Formats: sequence, C-alpha cells, structure tokens
Amino acid sequence: MPGDTGADIIDGKAFAGALRARVADGVSRLRADHGLTPGLAVVLVGEDPASQVYVRNKGRQTREAGMASFEHRLAADTPETEVLALVRRLNADPAVNGILVQLPLPDQIRAPAVIDTIDPAKDADGFHVTNAGLLAIGQPAMVPCTPLGCLMLLKDRLGSLSGARALVLGRSNIVGKPMAQLLLAESATVTIAHSRTRDLADECRRADILVAAVGRARMVEGSWVKPGATVIDVGINRVDGADGKSRLVGDVDFDAAARVAGAITPVPGGVGPMTIACLLLNTLVATCRQHGLDPKEYAPV
Repeated sequence: MPGDTGADIIDGKAFAGALRARVADGVSRLRADHGLTPGLAVVLVGEDPASQVYVRNKGRQTREAGMASFEHRLAADTPETEVLALVRRLNADPAVNGILVQLPLPDQIRAPAVIDTIDPAKDADGFHVTNAGLLAIGQPAMVPCTPLGCLMLLKDRLGSLSGARALVLGRSNIVGKPMAQLLLAESATVTIAHSRTRDLADECRRADILVAAVGRARMVEGSWVKPGATVIDVGINRVDGADGKSRLVGDVDFDAAARVAGAITPVPGGVGPMTIACLLLNTLVATCRQHGLDPKEYAPV
C-alpha cells in the first residue's frame, strides 16, 4: 500500500504471517500423508540478550507451525568441542530435520568449524559451503533465510525479475553473495557493490532493484535511489532518537528514499519477519528431501 511519502510500503510482517500459515498447512498435510513431523533444533551458546529473544521467537513460531522445537542452551564458556559434539548428535537424530546454531558465538568457538559440522541436508540456515556451492551452480540447495525472504518480497511486488537491473549493496556470505545468486537465477542483471566500490551512489541510481545489506545506519541516501525503484532494506541498526530512546533503523534513509522509490521495505516490519518464516520453510523443505518427497507438494516455494 502507498505510504504517506508516496512509495508503496512492502509489508513484510503481513507476508511472513501468510507464509507461516502456508507452511503450517504443509506440515499438517505432511503429517497426515506420511506421519512425519518436521523438527527444528536451535543451539544457543551464551547469554546475548538479542539472541535469546530471537531464539525464543523461533521456538514459539516453530511450535505454532506444528513442528517439533528442540532448544539447546549452553553456557557462554562451553568449549568448542562440546558444541561440535552436540551438532553431531543432532545430525544423527532422525527427529531433527533442521539445525541452526545461533550466531554470533563466543570467542572460543569458531563459527566456520560449527557450520561445517552441520549436515548440509539439515542446514536450515543455508550457510554450509556445500549449500553455498549448490546455490552458485543453480542446483537445489538450502538457501539462507534472509535473502530468500527478500526474493519472495521482490517477486510478490514485481512478478518476473527477468532483465531487471539489480544492485546488492553488501558482499557477506549470509546475505550479499546468496542474494546475488538468487537474483541471477531469476535472470536479473546483477551488480554487487561494497565499501570499495567507486562512484557508489551512481551505481545505486542505475538499479531497478536495490538491496541494501551493509549494516550501516541510513547509509543509502534518498538521492542514491532511482525514481520508481524497489528498495529492500536488510539493515537493522539501533540508533539514539531525539527523545534519548534508541530505535531501529535500516541501512537506507527511509524517509528520503520513500519520496523517490516505487516501493520500499520499512525497518522494522519489512525483511526482519521474513527470516524466521523462511527458516520454517527451509525446515519443511529439508524434511521432504530427507524422506525422498517432492518439497513442492508441501512447501510453498
């Protein structure tokens, strides 16, 4: 729907709610047809407050979708060997179809070592190098949740992305690189930009689709946005407001960009809710694949 500033506001919260409902329907039919209940295991190491809230929300939404939720909370000083041993046990547990180890991890635990230990077939986050490689060559893969959610919002807004000029601002393994791969698979013309890109603002102005995922509050100015472009703001940054209270803002200067863009995601309420919804979708897809079933029969992909 149009916002006060002219651009259509892409309601990720509403889309995510509808997606979770479709996943729940798929879970119900999978249980009725084959007696299978997808199970998602989440591992949290330490006491990070934001991670605790996130894990709690994941558990609640997993259960609401009719899935089994397995939460493993470990002390902040847990040795890496214990975390790896837990992951291996989850790999071997037939009740667990998806595994997610919450990041960031304490300093004594190497995130790449943990991710590499997860069975790629149960890699609900889509971070394993095997899944990254499969995605890159266009084969079925577990896809990272945030870029998958971004793609769903884009296709819902625009339909076909074929031929669109897309710019991904950010080159992380979690968002930027897989986002570019997903857009390429939709036949968009894709540019990846980053902190070393020359004439960054000009690159952004050429994009019909602009995905910002750099982690810098309001980095993308309104003047960087092509008139009528679709802007997907992945950033979640906490800043101090004029009233002394902190609030969340994206990587895009929303007020300025919304006066130029054709459509834009807000922060909060845009991409954020899509991440957990896509995590549930990934778990359902993984369950189907592990049992030789076609995910398209049960998963809304």
